[in-house]
Amino acid sequence: MRSTSSYVGERGTAYQNLKIKPTKANCITNKNEKYEISLYLSLREPKSSTAQRAAVNEMGYAMSRLEIEADLRDGRNTIHEDGNNQRPNKPLTHLDHEIAYLTRLKSGPHKRLSQVIPGRQELTVSTVKMLAGRECNYSGRGRFSSADCCHVLSRYLPVNGPWLVDQLTSRAYVSQFSADGSLFVAGFQGSHIRIYNVDRGWTVQKNILAKSLQWTVTDTSLSPDQRHLVYASMSPIVHIVNVGSPETESLANVTEIHEGLDFSANDDGGYSLGIFCVKFSTDGREVVAGSNDDSIYVYDLEANKLSLRILAHKSDVNTVCFADESGHLIYSGSDDALCKVWDRRCFVARDKPAGVLMGHLEGITFIDSRGDGRYLISNGKDQTIKLWDIRRMSSSVPCNSVFRSYEWDYRWMDYPPQARDLKHPCDQSVATYRGHSVLQTLIRCYFSPEYSTGQKYIYTGSHNSCVYIYDLVSGAQVATLKHHKSPVRDCSWHPYYPMLVSSSWDGDVVRWEFPGIGEAPTSSSRRRVRRRHI
Repeated sequence: MRSTSSYVGERGTAYQNLKIKPTKANCITNKNEKYEISLYLSLREPKSSTAQRAAVNEMGYAMSRLEIEADLRDGRNTIHEDGNNQRPNKPLTHLDHEIAYLTRLKSGPHKRLSQVIPGRQELTVSTVKMLAGRECNYSGRGRFSSADCCHVLSRYLPVNGPWLVDQLTSRAYVSQFSADGSLFVAGFQGSHIRIYNVDRGWTVQKNILAKSLQWTVTDTSLSPDQRHLVYASMSPIVHIVNVGSPETESLANVTEIHEGLDFSANDDGGYSLGIFCVKFSTDGREVVAGSNDDSIYVYDLEANKLSLRILAHKSDVNTVCFADESGHLIYSGSDDALCKVWDRRCFVARDKPAGVLMGHLEGITFIDSRGDGRYLISNGKDQTIKLWDIRRMSSSVPCNSVFRSYEWDYRWMDYPPQARDLKHPCDQSVATYRGHSVLQTLIRCYFSPEYSTGQKYIYTGSHNSCVYIYDLVSGAQVATLKHHKSPVRDCSWHPYYPMLVSSSWDGDVVRWEFPGIGEAPTSSSRRRVRRRHI
């Protein structure tokens, strides 16, 4: 992660400890400045604990009023509501589950800062009140905890913009930040994969022309050390590229060698195999993939051979990922509408999963793990995102998973209205999120970053050209980003800063940041794009 020293201004200590880039949104001026100065002076005078608490509470109330007034004045630059949703998400009345407690624990302020009166807690504490509480050392630690930092940073949703990163004439299928946020990868249908150096003004570090591409670049994955990238298409050969080489233009087998990893088994009968998804393991030694022959593949990079094939589902395996850093657990999702959990340590019977999760009525397009080996989310063609706890999984499919009494193909048909109120009789999910649409392509969804938000949000692309952000605990739709003119297949939230990048079939790759950023960011050569409301 980049050093925050360059972001320190007049209030350097506060922003450095918070890791917040000072902008017009958080560097308070004019009327707000008076409150901040008066608070600062009052904190320098010796006061009793009761007097300190009264001062902080008064400041928090005053700042809350000022923030509300600012939001009313600049509402067009904050959260964009989607008035054209056919089925808005109904907030969860109460998510009575362990994950709700864990999320609040990771993203909630210290209890003494959020307490209004004994027994009553504030859901959101203003930034100035948080800073004042730190000055008074309410927590007893003399600094912010990681949860306190997440509580402040998670309020700055990346809804301002967008600014154009790149624009091609072909559809964008993949967009992902690297683990440290220094690189960004975008994959296009026209054989192009571009790697941008985020720290150097989004300059193109590597322009890859894919080899043996069939249909499109279906997926890419950066190695943990960010030295290599693998890309897949509807072909059994997954190619690996050296990202760290000095060459900017990477033409397959012309300027650089794109080594091929053969995922075809001896009995697959030829080159009918296509790869939908590919992921590096956390140690960088293996690559896992899901394919259109209903199987999961694991490729050993050190041995340079296919090490495992699992006949996992009864239909295409659209998505697969490792559950945590150990690499022992693998999650998979398929067009058979099932999520499955695979434990590589204890394969009692070949092709038998450790457990099955049921709840979707249609195929699953993407799975994202929370990284703890316990929770995951899935995007489904039934137009929902579902949150899962693998402790609820069953050892087999106890009931018939086929409920369709209508003809429907998500690639060119709207979702039937009569199917929107259907519910799986054996639904094992923890929560369901609605509002976006999953049509035509394998739309992806993710947990928000742990460092800056405590994973308190879920975000997803959508067929209706928007990006949706949901609150994980309440289920509320907290933001809708509108700009694109075609389906948004993929999007990615920066692991440390309130910045989100979306890519669409209209060829645009754009980034969103939090309100108050002011003029266009450091890459001033990029032209600002007018937001087109749907």
